[in-house]
Amino acid sequence: MAIETVLLPNIGDFKDSKVIEVLVNVGDQVEYDQSLIVLESDKASMEVPSAFAGKITAMKIKEGDVVNVGDAIAEIEADKAIEAPVDKEPENVAETPAKKEEDNSVAPPPKDSNKSTEQQTEASIKPTVNQQKLGAKYHASPMIRQFANRLGANLGEVQGSGPKGRILREDVEAWVKNILQGGGASGGVGSALPKPPVVDFSQFGEIESIELSRIQKISGQHLSACWLNAPHVTQFNEVSIDELEQYRTEHNSKIANKKKAVKLTPLAFFIKATSKAMDDFPRFNSSLGDDGQTLILKKYLNIGVAVDTPNGLVVPVIREVRDKGVQQLASELVELSEKARAGTLSANEMQGGCFTISSLGGIGGSHFTPIINLPEVAILGVGKAITKPFWNGEEFEPKLILPFSVSYDHRVIDGAEGARFVVKLAEYLNDLRNILL
Repeated sequence: MAIETVLLPNIGDFKDSKVIEVLVNVGDQVEYDQSLIVLESDKASMEVPSAFAGKITAMKIKEGDVVNVGDAIAEIEADKAIEAPVDKEPENVAETPAKKEEDNSVAPPPKDSNKSTEQQTEASIKPTVNQQKLGAKYHASPMIRQFANRLGANLGEVQGSGPKGRILREDVEAWVKNILQGGGASGGVGSALPKPPVVDFSQFGEIESIELSRIQKISGQHLSACWLNAPHVTQFNEVSIDELEQYRTEHNSKIANKKKAVKLTPLAFFIKATSKAMDDFPRFNSSLGDDGQTLILKKYLNIGVAVDTPNGLVVPVIREVRDKGVQQLASELVELSEKARAGTLSANEMQGGCFTISSLGGIGGSHFTPIINLPEVAILGVGKAITKPFWNGEEFEPKLILPFSVSYDHRVIDGAEGARFVVKLAEYLNDLRNILL
């Protein structure tokens, strides 16, 4: 039996993460995939599993430590190594992209603990998302391609600093930073952007510098990339939701005294109506391919909902919306919102969205222009409903009017289709029978 070192794998957006709980002790016998420690970031907590089965011979960390990808967690007298796909470097660099696509075989993890951190941490990641195309000029793992897609980075323009030109996470971050600072890339959107002036504000009076939260830093970088890469068009509309509100209020009154009953919120209806409109207009459930020349139409339909938390906005994702009723959507929405505010959302619960809804109805305001959450192609912004006089042909009558707007990527959706989508969405919200059909 060999002594194996368990390294912290890449488990998503967990950089400089604090160890909040150690679940095992020296001498414990652990199984493969058994949780060893619990990490906490600004927006989520995550259990880290063991890559080996065997006996704990040493713990390399303790509660309160700050760790990063590749840091040693523990040493295990391993019974046997688990089998997992290993991201090996082929001898012939020119054949790398094609060979990685064709070879999905499973191999045991490397025994040499001196292998590069990225090779070891990516061993447990299955290459099932954002597959690299055959003949691609760049070499990046599925994890890095997914990260680049989130930021809208063109991997064809990123200079890899890893072994044999491999693109690493820091390479993608450097490319995005260069774009945002006006350095630009060949043909890049940010190449013509001037740098903002540097101002010493203290010369005008007293100031205080406050560091942005982790979520704000990540969101700011991502939203800047989204705004620069996607030509936004925003379509505005208003709809009467008297019928919707009457039904919702009556339903909630009936279940008021029932234990564990979940009240229906307007947002649950917005989610369902949006899914119906997306089925009518499939381009709203798509993403541009890496080359910018192909359109990926999605057969699944997942909708993300922006949730306000003490540390900033996060977007948990409700999956397979078209198969769920309004009551189930309301229940899942409550559960995910509570986890978001508690900072316990998993990375998986914030991935895979096809469309995003941002509702400010609980705060106030009417129309606004939300930023598209790339690689999605559209986003719905919902304002606060107010009662307005409505002319019915004979007289004015009070109507509860909901303002909303849809921003969409003009590379994928033209103005006519955008307008039709907004009109269809209003039809679904105005008459609940349309949602049920």
